Amino acid sequence: MSLAALRAVEVDYARGPALGPFTLELAVGEIVALVGPSGCGKSTALRLLAGLEAPSRGQVLRDPGRGETAVVFQAPTLAPWLSARANAALPLELAGTGREEARRRAGQALARVGLAGAEEARPAQLSGGMAMRVSLARALVTEPKLLLLDEPFSALDEITRRALADDVLRLWQALQPAIVFVTHNVEEAVYMASRVVVMTPGPGRLAGDFAVEGALPRPAGFRTTPEFRRSVEAVSHALAAGMAA
Repeated sequence: MSLAALRAVEVDYARGPALGPFTLELAVGEIVALVGPSGCGKSTALRLLAGLEAPSRGQVLRDPGRGETAVVFQAPTLAPWLSARANAALPLELAGTGREEARRRAGQALARVGLAGAEEARPAQLSGGMAMRVSLARALVTEPKLLLLDEPFSALDEITRRALADDVLRLWQALQPAIVFVTHNVEEAVYMASRVVVMTPGPGRLAGDFAVEGALPRPAGFRTTPEFRRSVEAVSHALAAGMAA
């Protein structure tokens, strides 16, 4: 069953074509990674799925209703004057949920991402990884059907990136949203996704679509398995071929 889709979409900006024609079908509960060179339109595709932008041509289909899509951007974009709890509660309060109930659910969301005890900390008191966890809690507090992640780990060190990848997969297991995330890191894409979509240089088109074997969340040692290495090599080859075309 399709939750959202981009069908032959194209996006033109003043500087020229940015995306497409590009087609992507997203099933309920599916995790899809978008990989491709800088400027290929990965973030543009994400904005189309989020309803933040309209295509120049083509069709965007979205089943999630208002408030059922959440986006996590590359920077945490937290309000510096608010506590972690207040930041995480914002989507609920803006949707009309009472402050006390919103803050209670925000506390639960922060606990889900490993921040129990840090609810009253301000963004300036948080590490980069902790700030990104607050952003994840804020995105998940409404229990969205569709979660969109735009290179959320790119500014973090490798150990923190890996820990957050496992956190996202555990949260997916508990809440079962469909996830689309953008990354330049092929190994991260293969580790986190059930499907990796490779895009050509801009205007981005489809260069490859790869199903990734293995259970989600990933078992310990998954990165050392032959299945993981095969998928990484296949995606890397398609990425290189697309850039050479």
